[in-house]
Amino acid sequence: MVAFTEWYEGGYGVSFRIKGKVFEKKSKYQKIEVYETEGFGRMLVIDGAIQFIEKWEKMYHEILVHPVMLAHPNPENVLIIGGGDGGALREVLLHETVKKAKVVEIDKEVVDTVKKYIPIDNGAFDNGRSELIIDDGIKFVKESKDKYDVIIIDSTDPKGPAEELFNVPFYKDCYRILKDKGLVVTQSGGAYFDTKVSIRVAKNMKEVFDKVHPFFFSVIGYAPSWGFSVGVKGDIDFLKIDEKRGSSIKTEYYDPEYHERMLFLPRKMRETIESL
Repeated sequence: MVAFTEWYEGGYGVSFRIKGKVFEKKSKYQKIEVYETEGFGRMLVIDGAIQFIEKWEKMYHEILVHPVMLAHPNPENVLIIGGGDGGALREVLLHETVKKAKVVEIDKEVVDTVKKYIPIDNGAFDNGRSELIIDDGIKFVKESKDKYDVIIIDSTDPKGPAEELFNVPFYKDCYRILKDKGLVVTQSGGAYFDTKVSIRVAKNMKEVFDKVHPFFFSVIGYAPSWGFSVGVKGDIDFLKIDEKRGSSIKTEYYDPEYHERMLFLPRKMRETIESL
């Protein structure tokens, strides 16, 4: 049996049987690979870490995008940091309120690879409301004069070019370029494996944002119960979303009617984060 396995701390691994490698390239920033799995479509791997499985990618992208988009009263201008695969952009553009969605991706090779081998954006990059910017997200946010309603940080794990996307200075820059009412969301590692990332994100966000809401959701391809963290600027209540607007958006995994239930934290993680 040929398999690809991504290992987490403590010897836990996520493994898929594969038919073969479709593509491999070392870009300026990272190693990019595409595999054909036996039963789940194609898989994108960057620096040895699974980014998404074609059959299950909506499990991640829907949860990353729709909770913050529906919690914001009128998300018109959206900034996506990372997200070169186009999955987050695709979901953002499902919201008719959006006038402009910018994707700032540091590595053009990621965009080109996914477009060619796993085109999950469904034409989102060609949509008139979207703009792709190849640039360092940290530099872009620091220098930005524009203001945004929602910022979505769709990054790889905190190493290499993504390391600084998990730190206080970057969150401070995000806070500055949000409008008076705004939301930031980032992926933040596993609840049970690699928990140090979720704790680090919650701790750093609490230094910057008015309120912070960590939550977890099962994503096939990642360690069990994958973490997301939301930073709030202003008086937005992230626990409440626009269900009417949500009912007009077709999703497979995110359910607006169960939004609050999704914010459940495992006891150990909740107690740890509350003590920060």
